[in-house]
Amino acid sequence: MPMIRVEMFEGRTLEQRRTLVRELTDGTCRALGCTPDAVQIVLTDIKKENWAEAGKLFADP
Repeated sequence: MPMIRVEMFEGRTLEQRRTLVRELTDGTCRALGCTPDAVQIVLTDIKKENWAEAGKLFADP
């Protein structure tokens, strides 16, 4: 059973989430030859103040 974890900045709409989940599921089924009911996806929202790159928070200007 494939498990996909997606971490992203908060702020996506419910419709954007639905589209992402549908696309990830479809792509996984094509690539792995599994059925949609075998695919699990966890979406995690991260605040920009809790995510950094190269020593700098994304919330910083």
